[in-house]
Amino acid sequence: MFSLKGKKALIVGVANSQSIAWGCAQAMKEQGAELALTYLNDKARKHVEPLAKEANAAIFAPLDVTQPDQVDALFEQIEQEWGALDILLHSIAFCPKEDLHGRVVDCSAEGFAIAMDISVHSFLRLIRKAEPIMPTGSSIMTVTFHGSEKVVSHYNIMGPVKAALESTTRYVAAELGQKGISVNALSPGPLATRAASGIASFDEMLSDATERSPTRKLATIEDIGAYAAFLASEEAKNITGVVHPIDGGYRIIG
Repeated sequence: MFSLKGKKALIVGVANSQSIAWGCAQAMKEQGAELALTYLNDKARKHVEPLAKEANAAIFAPLDVTQPDQVDALFEQIEQEWGALDILLHSIAFCPKEDLHGRVVDCSAEGFAIAMDISVHSFLRLIRKAEPIMPTGSSIMTVTFHGSEKVVSHYNIMGPVKAALESTTRYVAAELGQKGISVNALSPGPLATRAASGIASFDEMLSDATERSPTRKLATIEDIGAYAAFLASEEAKNITGVVHPIDGGYRIIG
């Protein structure tokens, strides 16, 4: 079947062993890709470093996307050690708690700007750095959620933010398509990750998703990883600009 042997993959967003980004990293590693993993800060490092060692990551570096120097340093290291980058996975999002838990109409300008910067514009910043060293056949991915299309209780301002991320994915796919670089968004159903735990009444959301999904099963990080690994492969080179649901059919039920 498909193989990622010889491909170099930068995975951004691993926080612990339950992260979507970690599921993707594992699947890509299993298919032969060489990995670069990042961690947000010293507090996160203790959770991510053992995973980087487990995956035998060639590059392990700090990355706070709000710090341009860290972004520059990471891509300088990638260029020096690898010379090229075949896969970029962006799996990060953030919104200040007071804005995340409030009504959309009450979201502060500052909170909205932070959420858009970290959850959306950081995707563009990473792509700008990656594009010059990505050969034909490369793959770029981000992670979204169904709350971008439908109103999901308690998802609040992250719905509009993810809608912006999905639109960004389509426009960038159109711009990079002639270079042979695909750009896609993974859209898992609700699943228990550290990032999702900040959403109010999240356990209720998980229970509802399980009951509504035709498979009666939540997506796992392994499910998402397998799909991401395929999208990064040569066999998926003509798939681009798409939001890919990986949710046991959750979104088809009204």
